[in-house]
Amino acid sequence: MRELVYYVAVSLDGYIAGPNGQFDAFLVEGDHMDGINERFADTIPTDHAAALGIDQSTGIFDTVLMGANTYAAGLPEVTSPYRHLDQYVFTHRRRDPVDGVTFTDRDPVEVVRELKQTEGKDIWLCGGGDLATQLAEEIDRFVLKRQPVMFGSGIPLMAPGRYAPRRFHRVRGHDFDTGVSIVEYAAT
Repeated sequence: MRELVYYVAVSLDGYIAGPNGQFDAFLVEGDHMDGINERFADTIPTDHAAALGIDQSTGIFDTVLMGANTYAAGLPEVTSPYRHLDQYVFTHRRRDPVDGVTFTDRDPVEVVRELKQTEGKDIWLCGGGDLATQLAEEIDRFVLKRQPVMFGSGIPLMAPGRYAPRRFHRVRGHDFDTGVSIVEYAAT
C-alpha cells in the first residue's frame, strides 16, 4: 500500500515557515543538497530540476499534496510546480483550472485514503502545517530536513493538540556539514 510521507524542511524551533510564511532562511546550497537530489529528486520543482539536469524519473513519489498557501508560494509565475507528479491542492477558494493540478475542497482524509488504495508510488505531503494536522492520523512517515535556523514563530510543523499521540521510530538519519540533518521516522 502507498504511504503518506510528510517530507518538509523544519527549523530548530519546529516551524516550516516564518511568521509571514517566509522560508528563505532555509539553506538551499551545501552538501545536504546532494543527498536530497539523489533520494528526493522528485520533490524539486519540475523546472528547477530540468535546469539543473536532475533526473526525476526514479523518484519515490508520484503524487504531491499541498494546502492553498503552500501552492500560492510560486504564484503567479509558477502555476503547476510539480508537473512530473499528480498535484492536489486543498482549498475552499474557487480556482481557475490549471493543467496537472487538481483543486479540491474535499476532506483531505478521504482523498488520502482513496489515494492509498490505488496503485502507485508514495504520496508526498508537501505542506502546510494545517493540512498536515488534518492528515496527522494518515501520515505513515516523516522525513524532516532539520535546518540550523530558528524562526521564533510562524507556521508550525503540526498544530498542537489536534490529534492523538502516536509513536514513530527512527528509520535513518544523516547529518551534513551545513548543519542540516535529514531524519526519517516511520509509524510503529
